[in-house]
Amino acid sequence: MTNVTLRIYDTATRQLRDFEPVREGHASIYLCGATVQSIPHIGHVRSGVAFDILRNWLQAKGLDVAFVRNVTDIDDKILTKAAENGRPWWEWAATHERAFSWAYDQLGVAPPSIEPRATGHIPQMIEYMQRIIDNGHGYAADGNVYAQPATIQNYGFLSGQKLDEMDQGESAGTGKRDPRDFTMWKAAKPGEPAWDTPWGRGRPGWHIECSAMATTYLGGEFDIHCGGLDLQFPHHENEAAQATAAGDRFARYWMHNGWVTMSGEKMSKSLGNVLSIPNVLKLVRPVELRYYLGSGHYRSMLEYSETALGEAAAGYRRIEKFLLRTAASLSDSDATSLPEIIPTGEVTDAFAAKMDDDLAVPQALALIHERVREGNKLLEGKVDDAKRAQLQKIGGEVRAMAAVLGVDPFSDTWLESTKAAAGGSDAAMGALDVLVKSELARRAEARAAKDWATADEVRDRLAESGIEVTDTADGAKWALKG
Repeated sequence: MTNVTLRIYDTATRQLRDFEPVREGHASIYLCGATVQSIPHIGHVRSGVAFDILRNWLQAKGLDVAFVRNVTDIDDKILTKAAENGRPWWEWAATHERAFSWAYDQLGVAPPSIEPRATGHIPQMIEYMQRIIDNGHGYAADGNVYAQPATIQNYGFLSGQKLDEMDQGESAGTGKRDPRDFTMWKAAKPGEPAWDTPWGRGRPGWHIECSAMATTYLGGEFDIHCGGLDLQFPHHENEAAQATAAGDRFARYWMHNGWVTMSGEKMSKSLGNVLSIPNVLKLVRPVELRYYLGSGHYRSMLEYSETALGEAAAGYRRIEKFLLRTAASLSDSDATSLPEIIPTGEVTDAFAAKMDDDLAVPQALALIHERVREGNKLLEGKVDDAKRAQLQKIGGEVRAMAAVLGVDPFSDTWLESTKAAAGGSDAAMGALDVLVKSELARRAEARAAKDWATADEVRDRLAESGIEVTDTADGAKWALKG
């Protein structure tokens, strides 16, 4: 792979920038994770897939990646939902945190380096707020603690919001000096969870959680801050403002993923168009849903429809079927495992160039399918030694490129799914291979004897059983119909 510089679209500067990490050979990433108020739908997990691809590509380029994805487990919405359902807030949060973890696992999203919870970092938040107050950018009033955007340099740089026109979108707390000020800490209310602070008992505001957790694990300056486009304001703007107020440089680059939409509308519960992960997985396999969610450019909106989902699933199956056919053509009678038959190779320079161009996944996927088509042409005729070498190379490249996108059919994550799609385990496939080859030998004998009726009868029976037979220069080959 040619070492080309990765260029990232930085939301803060509205331009593509060369990626230059804080520490050579390392990359540090903070992703705003789930607010665990409800079960996840496919819109919630798109950021997980999009920035898992980012991490994969940085690792493929040889960087050591520290990846932090937080959990917001204390929030107005969590408290409201728990109360409506008569459940303790902590149980409600933990239940839905497990649902998110399950969804990420289903989609092959690798676990983060660490997944900090907001409630586990109260001391860090208190220390951070004290720094902001000491620097003259915050104050306490009636047990609440506020930050003052009017005093913070470059406030609005990320979202483009004008200070005089902004609405923080939060209910008014007591003691606020300026309506543009935002809440870092909320004074305790009867029946709500609360922690002790120098300013009285209360609980965190939304924004202080991430500023404190990001800098706790990644330091005062780190490489990339990621999250959904809807978090740009007020959440990310206020995170950055708090960091500036505390004296930290914070993120060098800001990356925001687009939404999953239906009929042009952002997927949300209020629109009644929520598609939970379990429901969608009744339509496609987990790896096919992963392929779909990662197939668009991360900054674009992804319009959901069952048709689009089905087309993405078919695209993945073309890659899977090619690798299975190639493995069958390369294997001996005592075949080893599929990953050993086609070891992972290197990504192509063309693929690397597309990924270095702000993660241009749609174009990168097109290059994978181009290689698949080239491989399928090689499989059409007699597979001699020269073709075997070409197929080995193409198959290895396809695996390597698909692995960057998290959809390598022969990876540890998806191998069992691939085997199931092909008919089952290695042992089951071996037994099936023996039976089918026995039938094909009987058909070959019938054809040699010009017993066309018997030959056709064998072929028809195999077809009825889901076995596709192709006559080649090397004899009859079989495959499961896909």
